Amino acid sequence: MAAVTSVTPAAGGRLTPELRGFREVQRLAYACAEAVAAQLRPGVTERDAARMQRTWLRERGVRDWFHLPFAWFGDRTAFANFRVPLQFFPTHRALEPGMAFILDLAPVHNGFTADIGYSGCLGLNPVHDRLLADLEAHRELILREVRERRPLREIYEDVERLMVRQGYTNRHRAYPFGVIAHKIDRVRERRFAPTLFGFGTQSLKGLASDALHGHRDGWSPLWSPYTFSDHPPQPGLWAVEPHLGFRGTGAKFEEILVVTDSKDPQESAFWLDDDLPHVRRWQEEKAA
Repeated sequence: MAAVTSVTPAAGGRLTPELRGFREVQRLAYACAEAVAAQLRPGVTERDAARMQRTWLRERGVRDWFHLPFAWFGDRTAFANFRVPLQFFPTHRALEPGMAFILDLAPVHNGFTADIGYSGCLGLNPVHDRLLADLEAHRELILREVRERRPLREIYEDVERLMVRQGYTNRHRAYPFGVIAHKIDRVRERRFAPTLFGFGTQSLKGLASDALHGHRDGWSPLWSPYTFSDHPPQPGLWAVEPHLGFRGTGAKFEEILVVTDSKDPQESAFWLDDDLPHVRRWQEEKAA
């Protein structure tokens, strides 16, 4: 995995070519999620939805992955009774009217990586709508506290406290190592890109390399509630995914947060893109 050469915006707040590459693949991933979500109907299974995502992206040149696409329907959006990693993989659970769903995909394209989460529902679901609306406060809190250079572990705890105040449970604690985020980077593309347990081997090698270097230097590429995340935000790109749960319904977003070593608060951390489905939804709700 190649290092990110520059994560600082160019003059006037413009993005560097490097960051534009990451933004393009993130937009491609969200376009895939929106296209597949528009095709979901009662009876479609999680495996169908995951296959639809793979097909859509492969038709547009994607050959490698940080991880293969996931899809979760119904109470699986809240990771109900998840105990082992195999439960994250798509199942024969079929979509029903009013059911919430999450699409989670992480393509690599032209050497750039994205990892995104898209929450939706098939028809009316007021609980899901409330969850998605309340995620906006988490996006704001995370950015503010990263700019304050609070330790990642403390920010994680503040996110969890906000969830509790909102009346929700923290479902990203069900992820491996309880992570709310992980670092991503450039990947050297190969004609044949194998996967291992659903994850691209090139990306896994890069994450392992980051973990080795981070351990030596006192930081981790995994943003978790544990002591190995008790350090300030490390410059680089982080795929961040706060995940709320309420009585068998879950919702999240996942997108790239850019962290730099700039002394300017606005440039020290920023979301890579504000033209994303969940952000547009919040803006439309405020304008209504």
